[in-house]
Amino acid sequence: MLSSNLTVGENGHLFFRGHDTVALAAEYGTPLYLLDEVRIRENMRMYRRAFQESFGPGSAPLYASKANCFKRIYEIAREEGMGIDVVSSGEIYTAMQAGFPLENAWFHSNNKTDWDIAFAMDQGVGHFVVDNREELDAIARIAGEKGKTQKILLRLTPGIDPHTYEAVATGKVDSKFGTAIETGQAKEMVAYTLSLPTIELEGFHCHVGSQVFGEDVYERTSDIMLEFIRECRDRFHVPLPVLDLGGGYGVRYVDRDGEVDIPAAISRVARHMQQACARLDMAMPQVHMEPGRSIVADAGLTLYTVGTVKKITGYKNYVSVDGGMTDNPRYALYGSAYTVLLADRPEAKPDLRCDVVGRCCESGDIVQPDVDLPEPRRGEILAVCTTGAYNYSMASNYNRLPRPATVMLTEDRAYVAVRRESLEDLVRNDI
Repeated sequence: MLSSNLTVGENGHLFFRGHDTVALAAEYGTPLYLLDEVRIRENMRMYRRAFQESFGPGSAPLYASKANCFKRIYEIAREEGMGIDVVSSGEIYTAMQAGFPLENAWFHSNNKTDWDIAFAMDQGVGHFVVDNREELDAIARIAGEKGKTQKILLRLTPGIDPHTYEAVATGKVDSKFGTAIETGQAKEMVAYTLSLPTIELEGFHCHVGSQVFGEDVYERTSDIMLEFIRECRDRFHVPLPVLDLGGGYGVRYVDRDGEVDIPAAISRVARHMQQACARLDMAMPQVHMEPGRSIVADAGLTLYTVGTVKKITGYKNYVSVDGGMTDNPRYALYGSAYTVLLADRPEAKPDLRCDVVGRCCESGDIVQPDVDLPEPRRGEILAVCTTGAYNYSMASNYNRLPRPATVMLTEDRAYVAVRRESLEDLVRNDI
């Protein structure tokens, strides 16, 4: 199986975290998001332990909320001692409703509105990650109006290509995010920031992309960032003790994907940075990363009910399910690969090559092409693996379809964390 939380039960059904997925589909309906709470906690603890062992006091991982955001996730993050990064007032509000301590939140986004900035300050968000000069001016002005000094990191683009999906590469010089080091604008931004009395510059943030497997991506990034920190120290004579390297270790979506030993990778980055700091005659900064996908992706499984099986003689076969791009738009956006299993008979002979497609009136509504399955029967349950990241958080009501429920699993319990949207929910804001 792709992940250790997937097994086959004595009845031949696919089990997830010890629960019969066919039975869960019957009880809660489909489409259905499943999330393995045990795996989420294991992944959070793994990151925290690796940071403590490799980087030492003050360094910590931050859960990237955009990967999957709802109240229970923030409750778990609080219980596990994780910081969070947030990218909108909606994520801030959700965390606040879950009782998350917002002094441990870092607020991102390349275009925070004045309302966003004021709201975040009023709720006590501890740190802003500042993308550009206009945003910086707005934060400084609003902080002054509120009689506050706001802690910030400046987001910089180090000019690194992580060799990942173009759509999720964010560290190049011409990225829409951050201020470029290569052009000299970053140093100008630092000088200007230090002149603002309502701003406390803690250090720098960068983010080169997500789904990173390359072992040297963070090493190359840290070399550029540490050199820049030393140049700023020598020129401006100020301590800049924080460096956030962003997030993005890769996860396995299909068998051909590699596996990342994340604690070992973090240890390598830490050793590399320690050697670089010694060479540059500078103190080791407090280090943050922002894992999201690698915390929740393999904790997720989506269940669908098979509808039609259409065979076009001499061309191709289609297996249609009761969800699709509304609950998982990633194939439509990125051509993302997924592992698809027939939950009723996962070990049966795969005798049908097909495209698994959704129910939307859209030719691009494809869950996964060229899948080999035991020929499904109408009403059987199809499972798509590794859907804990960027599925629920990117879901939509296209074709006026309600979004699925999210059911959390422990070894001995299944419970609803996000209820299924109703038809009434679809018109709730209509006038």
